Amino acid sequence: MYGDIKLYAGSASIELTNKVAEYLGVPVNGRDVVVFPNENIFVKLHSSVRGQDCYVIQTTSAPVHRNLMELLIMIQTLRLDSAARITAVIPYLCYARSDKKDQPRVPITARLVADMIEVAGADRYITLDLHAGQIQGFFTIPGDVLTAFHILVDYLHSIKPRMHSPVLVTADLGFAKKGRNFAAAIDAPMAFIEKRRVANDAKARALTIIGDVNGRDCVLVDDEIDTGGTMVEAVNILKENGARNVYMVFVHPVFSANAAQRLASLPVTEFITTDSIPIPPEKKALFGERLKILSVAPLLGEVILRANQGRSVGEMFNE
Repeated sequence: MYGDIKLYAGSASIELTNKVAEYLGVPVNGRDVVVFPNENIFVKLHSSVRGQDCYVIQTTSAPVHRNLMELLIMIQTLRLDSAARITAVIPYLCYARSDKKDQPRVPITARLVADMIEVAGADRYITLDLHAGQIQGFFTIPGDVLTAFHILVDYLHSIKPRMHSPVLVTADLGFAKKGRNFAAAIDAPMAFIEKRRVANDAKARALTIIGDVNGRDCVLVDDEIDTGGTMVEAVNILKENGARNVYMVFVHPVFSANAAQRLASLPVTEFITTDSIPIPPEKKALFGERLKILSVAPLLGEVILRANQGRSVGEMFNE
């Protein structure tokens, strides 16, 4: 239906793209990305993409605007070179928290980001674990919103024999539905940490635990960790209430500001995350052997392969 797969790496996802290419058995195609002294970005492809099925892998974590703009420019470059189809593969989508007007005179920036990706020339998009599922409705082009939670679940199954009476804990009541599915997948009961957030930019305050964590190993789950404030309070409250060990599990390691330092100082047995966002070596070093990074490359690679061949993606999660 479309031509051969042409895989391109954004500057923020070079290592991940190499892993996807290895899974697919295809090369990563060459391109030049130059940032001029005035911070303008210039992109040039090394070869023609006319009639080809092109995939640009670029996460939009910090520096957000540099990475987002580079993605948009790469998409437009492929469009102007007559690619048959362009898919934006965005492991972590920026501005996902700005998904609604929750106070007067504020924007819905997630919608703006979706519009820009479409206007740049993308035909499809692939992303992982959106913070707010309704963001899918901001796009008019088709896309695949995947989840990496089954990757995390598989790893938890492998270490479950060494856990003592595990209980799944979520510090975000908005995450409760996903949390229940996660708890069912690892066959564990669930507990909640109630919190109150005063404003978008205010620190969240954990209040109380709903459920029994005393003497148990707690699996603290969320979709992403940004500043880490909620998780710091969650770990402290779990320990105060008798938790034995705490395992912190999350898909996107955003780690804004000094989040890595704050988290690394916590009495957490293991931090389990993915490579949807690259973690700088200096931040990895803070965690030592307690940090486990699981790759989403096989997941993205299989979805890209199925998309290229016109096969169902949904069947992957039913097999």
